[in-house]
Amino acid sequence: MAQYLCTDTRKVTTLRLIEMKKNGEKISMLTAYDYTTAKILDGAGLDAILVGDSASNVMAGYTTTVPMTLDKMIT
Repeated sequence: MAQYLCTDTRKVTTLRLIEMKKNGEKISMLTAYDYTTAKILDGAGLDAILVGDSASNVMAGYTTTVPMTLDKMIT
């Protein structure tokens, strides 16, 4: 089982992120472009995971981010 530097186990919400910023706390965040990466990052104990719509370009080969849907990112 992983041990984290922070002992605060409260759920991280947008209000919690605002509180952390106000208190000068560091916020850990990485970008996930698919479900598998998001699950790995979630298990790492990050404060937040940014879901990148550029997966449309990077992983699906579209020329813009417009065609990407959440359903496409999950599958």
